[in-house]
Amino acid sequence: MPNKILRLAGWVVINIALVGLVFLAGYYTHALANLYPALRLPLPGLTEDTPQYPLLDEIRALLESRYIGELPDETALHYGAARGLVSVVGDPYTVFVEPQAHELDTQNLSGEYGGVGMGLAQNANGEIVLSPFRDSPAERSGIREGDILLAVDNTSLTTTISIDSVTALVRGPIDSQVTLTVRHTDGQALTVTITRQRIEIPSATWKIIDGQPTVGLITISRFSGRTIEELKQATQELQAQGATRLILDLRNNGGGILEAGVEVAAHFLDGGVVMYESQRDAPEKVYSAPANPGFLSTAPLVVLVNHSTASAAEIVAGALLDRKRAPLIGQATYGKGSVQLVYSLSDNSSLHVTAFLWYTPTRRQLDKNGLPPTLAVDPATDGRDAELNRAIEYLLSVP
Repeated sequence: MPNKILRLAGWVVINIALVGLVFLAGYYTHALANLYPALRLPLPGLTEDTPQYPLLDEIRALLESRYIGELPDETALHYGAARGLVSVVGDPYTVFVEPQAHELDTQNLSGEYGGVGMGLAQNANGEIVLSPFRDSPAERSGIREGDILLAVDNTSLTTTISIDSVTALVRGPIDSQVTLTVRHTDGQALTVTITRQRIEIPSATWKIIDGQPTVGLITISRFSGRTIEELKQATQELQAQGATRLILDLRNNGGGILEAGVEVAAHFLDGGVVMYESQRDAPEKVYSAPANPGFLSTAPLVVLVNHSTASAAEIVAGALLDRKRAPLIGQATYGKGSVQLVYSLSDNSSLHVTAFLWYTPTRRQLDKNGLPPTLAVDPATDGRDAELNRAIEYLLSVP
């Protein structure tokens, strides 16, 4: 499989422990080019005469001859060495990611995969809790909200298994089959065999706010290959339903595809700078919006943010704030202003290397700083959506 270089800058993913540091901060991804075929030279900094690591060979020999327990297999040892090598760089976003997690990243950001259509979460007991998508193969087979997944293809799941591992077991080629055993909330067990289908992962949802027929809400949970088309569909439907004012909800959005984030911001702006990007030994790059007079760039707008709004979402929020297009309502954002190149390696693992820094139109450096809200609103503890309510109040006060 050819090496791919991906550009990343932020995506928060809950319950993915294997690459938790990278996902906690988030990342953006974009396939740039097939520059390096797998294991072919020259890769940056690698030559035919590159020495091996004799110290690692010594350590391994001593472990094999003296360690009283059972050593991990060879692949696990190699991956452990790779993680250690990368970790001494000291950058939380420059990381080694194993093949399984890398493949799931790619699927999620592409916006589709082969599967049965259900969300997975891990409860406090380590059990895998299921949420079937509406009208999905999983739902049609009888899987219900809150079911516990017990086995996949007759392999029982342990409470120590990761979400990544379970997701990889459930997903597979379109038209292949997978057998799932679940336990309903009433205690009854169900075993079903489901044919995997092409599952689209929505990145955006939209609706007219209840009781506010002129206020449309667009929620973007990640920036994927589907986001721009979904934004266009949202615009058409909300306008047709009578929306004249908009709320853009970026809470808990940790990023996704860099270009999708920039393009979303551009849709809400009528030309001008979206962001600046700097890198090593290269001129500064300016991302600009084209002239775009229309509903999205002129309708009264507010943006909802919180501490988990990161990377691509911060690009959008920062552009709209600095360009005085919209106020930010909620809490300060996460503060990730770096971009990673992702090199796909020969075994489909990947290396994420921080290579770019980005800045808002007024050149705010957001890395480790984040964006302050225009109107600070703490989350409510009584079930109300305090940020959304404040946004509605603000919009209705705008002429």
